[in-house]
Amino acid sequence: MPKARLGVALLVPPPLAVEIDGLRRALDDGALGRIPPHITLVPPVNVREDRLGDALVLLRAAAAATRPLELTLGPVGTFLPVNPVVYLEVAGEAGDRLRGLRDAVFAGPLARHLTWPWVPHVTLADEAPADRIAAAVTALAGYRVEATFDRVHLLRENAARTWEPIADAPFAAPAVVGRGGLPLELSLTDRLDPEALVLRVGPGRPLAVTARRDGEVVGAAVAVIDGSGEAVLSWLLVRPGARREGVGSHLVAAVSSAVADRGCPSIRFEPAPGSADELALFLHRLGWSDHGKVLRRELG
Repeated sequence: MPKARLGVALLVPPPLAVEIDGLRRALDDGALGRIPPHITLVPPVNVREDRLGDALVLLRAAAAATRPLELTLGPVGTFLPVNPVVYLEVAGEAGDRLRGLRDAVFAGPLARHLTWPWVPHVTLADEAPADRIAAAVTALAGYRVEATFDRVHLLRENAARTWEPIADAPFAAPAVVGRGGLPLELSLTDRLDPEALVLRVGPGRPLAVTARRDGEVVGAAVAVIDGSGEAVLSWLLVRPGARREGVGSHLVAAVSSAVADRGCPSIRFEPAPGSADELALFLHRLGWSDHGKVLRRELG
C-alpha cells in the first residue's frame, strides 16, 4: 500500500507569514519556499493512503473541540548546543489549549516516535552557523508579534519535497442541518476536502463546503471570489444516492452565506454555452434569476 508523508501544523496567517518569511530569508533558511511558516504539531510521518480518511477524521474532531488560539510569537531562541536551529518562541494564555490540540492530533495514524520532546516554535532557520545564530538571538531579542490561529492544517510532502496544505479544519463545530429528517454536517474550509471529488476550481479565492452524513461525504460545493469581489459558484456535486434529500439546497445556502460573510454582494453561476445545465435548472428552482447568460442571486 502506498504511503503519504504527512504533517500537521498551524500555518502562520497572512500578512504575518510574509514578515516571518522575510526573517527566514535574512537568515538564509534552506527550507524557505518549500515549507510555509508554521508551528508543528505532528512532524513528518508516513501514513498509508487508505488511512488518509482516518487522519482527516482525527483532525476534524480535534479542531471542533478547540477555540481560536491567540499566541505570541517571539522572542528568538535556539536549540543549541543540541540542534543548530533558530526559532521564534511560542507563548500566550492559549498555551494550554495549544498543547491540548497537539495531544489530540498526535494519535492514530498520525502518531510517531519522537526523538526530542515537543516544544512549540516557529522555525526561522535550520542548520544555521553558530555565529549567525548568536547574531540573530541578539538582534531580534525584542521581536514579538501576536497571531491568531483559527484552524489547523494537514500538509503533504510532494515529489519536489515541498510541503503543501491538503486539508484544513476550522476551530469550530461543523453546522448540522436537517435534524428533523436526515442530519447533514456542513464544514466550511479554505480548500476542498480531499475526500470530496476534486474538480478544477479556477482562479480566485476559493471556499469549499463539504457535506457529510454519518461521516461519509455526500456532497460538496465550491465558490470562488473573483477580482471584482463577486462570488462565482464553480460547481456543486451530490452523490447519486443522496439526491432529492435537500443536500444540494443546504450546500448552496451554506456557500452563499459564507461568501456573504466575506462581503460579496452577490453570487453567480455561468452555465456552459449551449447546454441545458442540470445545476442551472436546480438554481432556477431555488430562486436564482437570469441575467443574460448567467444566473445570479443577490445576497443583501
